[in-house]
Amino acid sequence: MEILKKYNTKLQEHLEKAVLQKEPHQLYDPIKYILSLGGKRIRPSLTLMVCDFFGSDFKKAMSAALAVELFHNFSLIHDDIMDNAPLRRGKKTVHEKWDVNTAILSGDAMLILAYQFFESYEPKMFQELAKLFSETALQVCEGQQHDMDFETRDDVTLVEYIKMIDHKTAVLLGAAMKMGAIVAEASESDKDKIYQFGRNLGIAFQLQDDYLDVFGNPETFGKQVGGDIISNKKTFLYLMAVGNGSSVQAEELEHLFSINPKDPTDKISTVKEIFLTSGAAKATRDEIEKYSKNAYSLLEAINISEEKKEMLRGFGNSLMQRNI
Repeated sequence: MEILKKYNTKLQEHLEKAVLQKEPHQLYDPIKYILSLGGKRIRPSLTLMVCDFFGSDFKKAMSAALAVELFHNFSLIHDDIMDNAPLRRGKKTVHEKWDVNTAILSGDAMLILAYQFFESYEPKMFQELAKLFSETALQVCEGQQHDMDFETRDDVTLVEYIKMIDHKTAVLLGAAMKMGAIVAEASESDKDKIYQFGRNLGIAFQLQDDYLDVFGNPETFGKQVGGDIISNKKTFLYLMAVGNGSSVQAEELEHLFSINPKDPTDKISTVKEIFLTSGAAKATRDEIEKYSKNAYSLLEAINISEEKKEMLRGFGNSLMQRNI
């Protein structure tokens, strides 16, 4: 994303020095490895950008940004273990390249290193950053547990699903932005609004990800279209179709999400048709628009220039503009 480019470049320079060569190598090499795999680094770049937008030198937020990035990658190491995933960004996952025990321990060390980055701030700011970080980290864990619980539940509600994606994905986006505002010493009102802006945008983004998984263009989406259907994942689309579709549609969906055919082509095609005819597809697009509008409406009351607000809208648009 062009808007984040200069922040991303500076972040990369610091990230390379973030974990110095330490003993034992078996603990620190996996940390350096996952950090070297790249990724968009959107969250920590947002921490720097928001600090800049509130009139402070963005380099002051570098330690907070590094904490965000280390926490995010810590969660990826553990997620990959839970999912038994062989690849991350096209390369071997940490537990595959080393072993599960090493991956767990290196992940734990990353979380501790993330906290240490806050120590560069004076006590009052340290306390505020660490408090937000702790609350967010716990919410991410709660979101992950809800996601796992939902795999075996047949009574998940739409409200519960939104809460799950909020905790699993959106709160970290909001917290990353709020940390930039904290370091810039923005007002309490502005800190809260930029947090809610990021959080609402994060929910919209995740709902759109669910939608594109079914209706996206395979050439531009970047992931296998229909992957959630193949793995019987009960997304917002599924819950909306079961709840609002006919009893026949609901029964057929429940059956289709209980089987794993060798060739899933027909299953994907039938589920897509039910999502469309039940109104679930339109309802999901409406929900994406609702959370996007919530995010943009919050910008109006934030005490930054119109130019900066427009740049934040631009960031939101670039985040959401993936081909359907």
